[in-house]
Amino acid sequence: MILNSLSRLYGAAASRRRHWYARDPQRRRSLSRPVVSIGNLCVGGAGKTPIVAYIARLLRDHGEHPAILTRGYGRRRAADGVTVVSDGRRVIADLASAGDEPLMLARALPGVPVLVAADRYLAGIFAERQLGASVHLLDDGFQHVQLTRAVDLLLAEEADLVDRPFPAGRLREPLTSARAATAVLVSAGYTTAAERIGRALGVETAFCVARTLGVPCAVAGGDSVVIPAGSRVFAVTGIARPDRFFSDVTAGGWELVGSIAFRDHHHFTRRDVARISAAAKSAAAAIVLTTEKDAVRLEACDLGDLPIALVPLAVSIEPAAAFREWLLQRL
Repeated sequence: MILNSLSRLYGAAASRRRHWYARDPQRRRSLSRPVVSIGNLCVGGAGKTPIVAYIARLLRDHGEHPAILTRGYGRRRAADGVTVVSDGRRVIADLASAGDEPLMLARALPGVPVLVAADRYLAGIFAERQLGASVHLLDDGFQHVQLTRAVDLLLAEEADLVDRPFPAGRLREPLTSARAATAVLVSAGYTTAAERIGRALGVETAFCVARTLGVPCAVAGGDSVVIPAGSRVFAVTGIARPDRFFSDVTAGGWELVGSIAFRDHHHFTRRDVARISAAAKSAAAAIVLTTEKDAVRLEACDLGDLPIALVPLAVSIEPAAAFREWLLQRL
C-alpha cells in the first residue's frame, strides 16, 4: 500500500517536471547542431549503449561528425565541467574519470568524440566549438528534458507495458510520458510486435532492435577466443539486467554451469577475481564469460591465470534502410 502511494507520487512528480518544460519551450536550452536522444522509461538495463554505438556508426558512415554526450554514471573521479573521453582521434581519459560505458564507446568508435558532463549542454557547446560536431547523441537522454532535441528515441519492451513507477516498479516516469518520443525502438522479433507496443505507448513510429553476439575476445589482450558450442561456461556480470546476458550466453550454444551477478557498475577487486576463479573451477567451467562493459573494469585487475573472455553484443535497428532514411530526414 505504501509502495503504491509512493509510486503514484513519484510518477506525478516526474510528469509535472516534463509538463513544466513542455509548456514553455524557452525553458529548454538548444545547441546549434541537432540532438538525437536515446533513452528509456525504466531504470537501467535497456541496452542503450549498443544503440548509441550503432547510431554513431550510422551517422559517421554517412559523413556526419557525431559526438556522444553522456553523464558518466559510475565513474570514480568526477571532475567539474567537461571530461573529454575521446576527441575522435585518441582516447584521453581513464576508467576512473570516464566511467565504463563512455570508455567502452570511446574505444569502439574511432572518429567519434565522447564527452562526459553533468551539464550536457556545456558538453555539446564544447563538442561543436572544439571538436567539429555536426550532430549530438544524447546518451540516456529521455529524462534530460532541459535540452532540446530533434529526435527522441525511446527504447521499450513488452514488460514496460505492465510496469509501474519507482519504487513499486522500475519506471522512471509513467507510461504516458512515452508519447513525447519521436519513435520507439522495441526489442522484438518482428515489426508487427514493435508496432503493437508503439501503439500501446501512444507512439506512431516503431522499429525493431535485433541483438546478436559477436566473437568472444580475451579480456586481457583482446585476441579472439574459440569456444566450441556446448562448452561449459561460467558467466560474470556487473550490469543492471544480468538475466539478459545469461540468456544470450545460453542462446549462443554454450552450457551455462554457473554465474555471479554483481551490482551495476561494480568495481572489481582482487577478492572478486579470486571468488570468480574459485566458483568457475567448482563448476568445472572451461572459461568465464563476461560483457564488454564489465571487461573495461575487469581488465584493470590482476586476472592471473583466470581464463576469461568478453562476449560483445551487436545490435541493429530494423528495417535498417527504413530507419536510416527516417533518421537522416529528421536531421
